[in-house]
Amino acid sequence: MQENLPIVQIRNLFKSYSRGDQIIPVLQDINLDIAGGEFLALMGPSGSGKSTLLNLIAGIDKADSGMINVVGTDIASLSETELAQWRATNVGFIFQFYNLIPVLTAFENVELPLLLTGLSGKERKSHVKTALSIVNLTDRMDHYPGQLSGGQQQRVAIARAVVTDPTIIVADEPTGDLDRVSAEEILELMERLVHELGKTIIMVTHDPRAAKKAHLIKHLDKGVLNADPQAHI
Repeated sequence: MQENLPIVQIRNLFKSYSRGDQIIPVLQDINLDIAGGEFLALMGPSGSGKSTLLNLIAGIDKADSGMINVVGTDIASLSETELAQWRATNVGFIFQFYNLIPVLTAFENVELPLLLTGLSGKERKSHVKTALSIVNLTDRMDHYPGQLSGGQQQRVAIARAVVTDPTIIVADEPTGDLDRVSAEEILELMERLVHELGKTIIMVTHDPRAAKKAHLIKHLDKGVLNADPQAHI
C-alpha cells in the first residue's frame, strides 16, 4: 500500500434491511476516509446507522453495494470464510458490555483471539502478558470477570482487542456501561493506544464527553453521514 493513503476508504456505500415486504434504508451513499492513527467518533440518534456502519467496517455485516477498502483489501468482495480470517488478523473489538466469558480468567479471555493463530503456547503467553501490561492489569490476570469492577472488565476487553496487534479497533459504546470515573480511565487508555501504539480507533458513542476525546467526529442522521467541522484536532 502506498504511503499516506487512508487506512479505511469507503465509497458509495448503501445498506438496507428487509422488514416483511418493506425495505428499510439504513445507510445511504456513505463516503468516508479514515487515516492510520486516527481516533474517529461516530455520533447520531438511535437508529441512525452508527453501529451498522461500524459492523460493515469490521467485516461482520455486508453492504448492499459500495466499496469498503481496509489496508488495501476490498472486504465487500470477500467470502464469509475469507472475512473471518481477515477479521482475526485486522480487527480488535471493544463492546459496551465487555463480552467476557465468565468461566475464564482475565488471562484466558485475552488469549482467546490468539487461539485462531498459529502461535505456540509460549508465544501466546507472552502476547497476553504484554496486552495486560498495556492496560495495567497484570496483577489481575488470574481473576475471573465476576471478581473485577466494570472498569477493570473493560480494560480486559481492551487487552483482548489489542492482543493480536490489529490494524483497526472498533468500539461500540465502550463507556456506555461505566461510571464517569471509569469511563474517563477507559477513554484515556484508548487515547494511549492511538498516541503511543499508533492504533486506529473507530468509536460509536452517544456521550459528547467521550466524543471529545476523538480527533474527528462524524454524525450520522437517517443514514446520511455529516462531518462536524469543528471536531478535528
